[in-house]
Amino acid sequence: MKVWTNRPATAEIEETVRRYFDLLRAGNLPAAAQLVDATDVRHVAKALWTGSVGAETDADGSDRSPASGTWEQDLSWLAELQAVDDLTWEPTGSRVSIRILHNGTVIEVELSFWVKPTDDGWVIAGPATLW
Repeated sequence: MKVWTNRPATAEIEETVRRYFDLLRAGNLPAAAQLVDATDVRHVAKALWTGSVGAETDADGSDRSPASGTWEQDLSWLAELQAVDDLTWEPTGSRVSIRILHNGTVIEVELSFWVKPTDDGWVIAGPATLW
């Protein structure tokens, strides 16, 4: 995880958040986890699955997604996700969220990161999965 001696600039925070999401999309969960003071990346991937591919149903209401346990064996579905261009900042400037698209539709799950001081410096922590 990157540690800054001073609070990172907005551009650095946004770059780190986007890089995290890019690594997730590529299925590189271990590298994503190394980038931030991380929440369990498996939990993050499962929330994204549940809010996107795993939530797909046919018009008759039947589930057309692969079996619920398969999301971990084949992470290729992550490449179907896209980030909404603009990140959402809280007014305090300490938390930023990334909204996610699946098949052109914003899903219910957002990833929220926060900038926090530690004994060693400043880190970007998260993400929390917001529904």
